Amino acid sequence: MENLPYYDYTFPSLLEQKEFERRIFYKTQRSECEVILVDGVTVLCRRLSDVTCYIIGVPDENELLLLSALTCICESLCHMLRKHIDRSLLLDNLDTAFLILDEIIDQGVILECESQQVIQRLSFKTISEPAFGFVLFDYITGSSEERESQRKTLME
Repeated sequence: MENLPYYDYTFPSLLEQKEFERRIFYKTQRSECEVILVDGVTVLCRRLSDVTCYIIGVPDENELLLLSALTCICESLCHMLRKHIDRSLLLDNLDTAFLILDEIIDQGVILECESQQVIQRLSFKTISEPAFGFVLFDYITGSSEERESQRKTLME
């Protein structure tokens, strides 16, 4: 089975997916609506400069829950990238965008709707990971003389 960008198999082929996405894109470009129904699914969109963010749910999904998840994604992106979001900035920081999505949604299940919680967790990850890598690098490449002198000091 080919790798599909959706959490279920609503669209069995990539061609059907692209056609569905094209219909969503054209419907949202012609109107200012944030919520639309396309082919029996609920679609919410939010524009950030020249980037449009979409979230898609089943027809009976709560629109307020989808809206809060979409708001969380957009606010987290704006805060973590510390700038007005545009296409080039988003592409340059795609890893951060994927981390944000991963913190908010897991296998199609919305886990978090509070952007401050997402920002706090991601800030912790981005601060702690380099520190751990630095310590590990020092341990591997550090001089054995320093470690020996520290160990002798502790033993005395």
